[in-house]
Amino acid sequence: MTEDRVVAVLVTPPIARAAPPGIDPADFLTALAEDTYELVAGLDFVSPVVVTSVPGMEEIVWPGTPVIEIPDLSGAALVRTAFAALPRAEQAVLLGADAPDLPPLLIGKLFRELGRARIAVCPAAEGGAVALAAHLPYPDWAAVGLDDLDPVKQLRASAPGSRMVARGPGWHRLRDPDDIRLLDPGLEGWDNTRALLSA
Repeated sequence: MTEDRVVAVLVTPPIARAAPPGIDPADFLTALAEDTYELVAGLDFVSPVVVTSVPGMEEIVWPGTPVIEIPDLSGAALVRTAFAALPRAEQAVLLGADAPDLPPLLIGKLFRELGRARIAVCPAAEGGAVALAAHLPYPDWAAVGLDDLDPVKQLRASAPGSRMVARGPGWHRLRDPDDIRLLDPGLEGWDNTRALLSA
């Protein structure tokens, strides 16, 4: 059976590096991953998936959510492997698990951009991407990583057509301890991260 739309939360070991002083990095990674997963699991008309190279992520998901283990990779190889591991679908979003306060509306906007493009990017503050959306199978020309400095420019340079890559609204990721200042306390969600930081 083919799903129409999949949203995959990508959980990788470097997420733990953003743990503030005094907070266990493994606990911080788990809190971020769980919050990001919960925002995806609450979306209508999409199937949530967790793609991970971190053991134990089965504990953060609701029953029935696939947890797909992949090798510990980085860059374009990580993105390509993650997309290739997904259940069969027409469209998919690959979302970094270090964006626990992402407004769900931004995921919807990525899917909307796929109405006119082959790939859509949610850019990250300070460079990189929060999420990549694509029609599946993931195109061969799309060699980009979530941490590449300007993924929109890079994808447009490699795309066979100028309108194949769309840019959606941007957001932030938590990539080092100072980035917790970017979390928006006025937004709903990210309860696990909020609780860990306030403990």
